[in-house]
Amino acid sequence: MSEPKPRKRGKHSGKSSHRPKPADPKQTRPRTSIPVGQPESNVPSVEAPVLNLKPISPGEPFVVPKQLVGKTVVAILRLLRPGESWSKLTDQVRRAYVTLNGVVCIDEVRRVAEGDVLELGEKPRSQPPRPSDVKIVFVDPHVVVVEKPSGMLTHRRIEERNWSDERKARQPTLDEALNELLARRAASGPRTRSRSGLVRCVHRLDRDTSGLLVFARNEEAETHLVSQFRKHTVHRVYWAIVHGRPADGTIVSNIVRDRGDGRRGSVQNPKVGQRAVTHVRWLEQLGHYSLVECRLETGRTNQIRIHMAEAGHLVCGDPKYAQPYLDEMVRDRSQAPRLALHAAELGFVHPVSGEDLFFQMAFPPDLELFARSL
Repeated sequence: MSEPKPRKRGKHSGKSSHRPKPADPKQTRPRTSIPVGQPESNVPSVEAPVLNLKPISPGEPFVVPKQLVGKTVVAILRLLRPGESWSKLTDQVRRAYVTLNGVVCIDEVRRVAEGDVLELGEKPRSQPPRPSDVKIVFVDPHVVVVEKPSGMLTHRRIEERNWSDERKARQPTLDEALNELLARRAASGPRTRSRSGLVRCVHRLDRDTSGLLVFARNEEAETHLVSQFRKHTVHRVYWAIVHGRPADGTIVSNIVRDRGDGRRGSVQNPKVGQRAVTHVRWLEQLGHYSLVECRLETGRTNQIRIHMAEAGHLVCGDPKYAQPYLDEMVRDRSQAPRLALHAAELGFVHPVSGEDLFFQMAFPPDLELFARSL
């Protein structure tokens, strides 16, 4: 595959338990709330017909309905695999047999949202990335630019911030990993009177997207960078491998949090949602698929994935948006190893020096091999 030649813009560039109460004999309605972590003998039986669920086989994706929102991963697997014990299912989750929205999940008590895609694999996948998988490409007292590996959240969700350190360590977030890496650097470097505190998140990438991000290291830098993102002056280019051959052009829509089935999506009413603008440029044909460049003018959650799927060009390896609203599911036969979306270019004005900084990161090995296979 021939790599597209990114534009040059600056001097810097980087490659970048509580025991359950006895059931009330007068109660006739089956329970659907399962206490996670209890011995199997203490767990009340849960009958799948209550939700009209059918057992799933390994490799068969399951889309979480509204009735199961807030349940844990292992609780839902217990519903979908009624013949399996709690201990076996918990073990499979911890050994990386399970994916959530195409990303390995090893936290059995992770709670799901409507529209999440859960899948139990036939064999374990690679374990989630660790802090050592994060690469720092630029750092100074004000900002730090990193290469984010796929499978790592940018920052911890609000409902997860009170987790124990042990549980967080199972799947660390990018900001947690970066704080650890910077602390190691500070400990091994020369002593200074003042050291920057915890990194401050000013933008994010989806868990399963790889690529470049910038973090602020102090309040002044945070204020300046947030302002640049709000004014849409930050240069952000993504590479994506998609179905078909998209035409060059600009996609403009209003994106809402729930298009009607629990997923984000575009709506026709311009008075609701957030305006989203994506500039698409075709780069290379890869069999029945294409390598495209997506330049963000706005940065809404899942923006590129939504825009490409709605245009009929699903991003390869994206189970979340393979199901169009009120339409048949798109069959993704690309065999993508994960979501084929990568933040390849990042450019911004340094919040203190005013210097124009620009960074590039080539496809990571998994997507490079996938592109060549096509």
